[in-house]
Amino acid sequence: MFERLEPVATDSILTLMAAFRADPDPHKVDLGIGVYRDERGTTPVLKAVRRAESTLLAEQTTKTYVGPEGDAGFNQALTRLVLGATHPALTAGRVRTIQAPGGCGALRLGAELIRAAAPDAIVHVSTPTWANHVPLLSGAGLQLERYPYFDPMTGGVQFEAMMAALERLPAQAVVLLHASCHNPTGADLSPAQWREVLALVKRRGVLPFIDMAYQGLGDGVDEDALAVRLFCAELPEVLCAVSCSKNFGIYRERTGALHLCSATPKAADAGLSHLVRLGRGLWSMPPDHGAAIVRGILTDASLLELWTDEVTAMRQRIGRLRREVVQHLKRHCPQRDFSFIARQRGMFSFFGINTEQVRALRERHHVYMTDDSRMNVAGLREENLEYFARAVADVLGGTARG
Repeated sequence: MFERLEPVATDSILTLMAAFRADPDPHKVDLGIGVYRDERGTTPVLKAVRRAESTLLAEQTTKTYVGPEGDAGFNQALTRLVLGATHPALTAGRVRTIQAPGGCGALRLGAELIRAAAPDAIVHVSTPTWANHVPLLSGAGLQLERYPYFDPMTGGVQFEAMMAALERLPAQAVVLLHASCHNPTGADLSPAQWREVLALVKRRGVLPFIDMAYQGLGDGVDEDALAVRLFCAELPEVLCAVSCSKNFGIYRERTGALHLCSATPKAADAGLSHLVRLGRGLWSMPPDHGAAIVRGILTDASLLELWTDEVTAMRQRIGRLRREVVQHLKRHCPQRDFSFIARQRGMFSFFGINTEQVRALRERHHVYMTDDSRMNVAGLREENLEYFARAVADVLGGTARG
């Protein structure tokens, strides 16, 4: 049977990871893989995570299944983190949460629910969007179309073009939105723009499917959840996929959840019943370890305070790196304006160089980023900002100044 299978192309991110690891150069810089790195270049285990995990290992008495909905305490705590403890949709009983294997699992589960409810639904995604959105959503049998989003001339959002495209969507279309720290561009909507999008979605009867993978790494834990909170307060239906990988640093634990906000508690219960059935067919039961850690952090006042401080430190470091790399690039590449990097949020930025220049950076200076020039700002360190700016100057034909 399988002898007819042809090899498929290797995932470009995984190929880039392998190339970086095999590179023996001591000055190599990894701006490709989308994980947070500290000043030592490592992806640390947060102190809050270590303490919560230590308690979990000491007190856990069984490894039996937690059930298809996942860890109930995790679901409740994460819902409060995302929406706020007193959100009107919560008090009205309109929100249901189901645990999933990471944000990817939550996205796929949401896509499966859309497919079950409306098999002909079209999901409209931003140009560009996170590469894995395409296989996750289309793999559920959904058709995807694009709406304009990123403006390469300014490094910001083409908001008027975006709104014009969304205005043309038919009722019950699905629009995928990034809550904050847009991946791969780092260009986010302002609070005022989010309110305009909300008004349009409400007027057009469009279903928003919000992906929130970086809560706390943009402007703050509450600030980054603005879109989800606004939409759930004023719309009858919202889907929100959440990942705990980045803000809790538990990438390999595959911890996430899907929030379903429905018009009534009865509709929410019906939706959850379908999510449970769909989840059973995809992964049966979700993994528990990461969810139990997150629950431990969010339900313990001292651990919650510690985690909040650690997320704040990560966010501030990324912001500082953005400002400092702009200054280094301004000095060594005066012919190019990279100031947009400082205005963006989260870990990613489209650097704005072509594929040939990206590859030259890799081959001549051992600086790794994806071929479309998406770079992970969190991969930079104080000690290599100068090296990076000089490398860019060399590739762009600028003068590296001493």
